[in-house]
Amino acid sequence: MLTERQGERLPDWLAAVRQDGLPSLHTLAAGIDRDREAVAAVLTLPWSSGVIEGDANQVTIRKRQMFGRVGFQLLRKRVLLS
Repeated sequence: MLTERQGERLPDWLAAVRQDGLPSLHTLAAGIDRDREAVAAVLTLPWSSGVIEGDANQVTIRKRQMFGRVGFQLLRKRVLLS
């Protein structure tokens, strides 16, 4: 499903998971069911937010590295230059 972008198979997969005897997978299926449309979109559509997530992660890392050491202006400069 993941590599071939086959989101339409999600309901069948969820039904198969519910029939298995693995409680941890039942919890996963319940979580996916709560936001089924978004999960199906991720499995179907060609777009990705990976680049944005990576940028946000870099900003978070910079903030943690500089916490308590410098002011906002230097932090801003480091984020913009990285």
